Amino acid sequence: MTSAFGVRDIFVEANGLRQHLIARGSAAAPSVLLLHNLVGQARMFDRAATELSDRFQVFALDFRGRGESAWGPHDEYTQSVYVSDVEAVREALGIQRVALVGTAMGGGVAMAYAAKYPERVTALVMNDIGPDVDGGGVNRISDRTDSTPTAFPDLKAVVAYYKEHFPAAARLSNQRVEDYARWNVRLSDNGLYVWKMDPAARHVGMGVPEQDELWRMYRSITCPILVLRGEHSDILSRETAAKMGREHPDARVVEVTGAAHPPLLTEADAMSALNQFLPTE
Repeated sequence: MTSAFGVRDIFVEANGLRQHLIARGSAAAPSVLLLHNLVGQARMFDRAATELSDRFQVFALDFRGRGESAWGPHDEYTQSVYVSDVEAVREALGIQRVALVGTAMGGGVAMAYAAKYPERVTALVMNDIGPDVDGGGVNRISDRTDSTPTAFPDLKAVVAYYKEHFPAAARLSNQRVEDYARWNVRLSDNGLYVWKMDPAARHVGMGVPEQDELWRMYRSITCPILVLRGEHSDILSRETAAKMGREHPDARVVEVTGAAHPPLLTEADAMSALNQFLPTE
């Protein structure tokens, strides 16, 4: 169902930057904040957010340097800065406590935030990310970002790029990929389509702590954790996901059938897990 409260674009000043969110649902409902991956933006969550907004007040954030949010200094696209941004955004929205749902990079930010601000987080969802990631998948993403074209002649070319380089996009209809492409690019003055993303924000793993520190961070989290893993993920191995289930006393691990990296959260397995896990009080 579609929320009766509609879709609202919100801009807040956070850490000196104008940052954009998309809001759905009633302000009287428990709050959920969706955090996207390295090269994503808030609109990637449109379908999942609409589904959740019947029971939650759902916010999807454009991280700095992406989507409709302002670009920041080139040396500030780091995990610690993103965590600080999330806290500043929370304060600007006037939300006391929130459930965090983070995909890939956004999941790492959500984990770090939950470790630093335990009193603020009701629940944590880590979508296809963990304290340990597979080197092969990281290299694939790094190679892709290093070779990404800066401009495209038309949307058809952007769609073709997504279909070729993003495992998740390869399973979607052309219309859904075209929607995703349209959200991620803008028409420049010279008639070419360019990314709505600061090139400086594309670097993989900037400012991420060492693995031992990430595991310490994960174990310190006090709220319930849901770990989602794509069945065909080359980032979060089945072994690491299982370890995450063992290393935290209140963690649940769900494998999303048929999904690569990352699950889109619209899959039946993922949505069922979210609906069962996210606290409604």
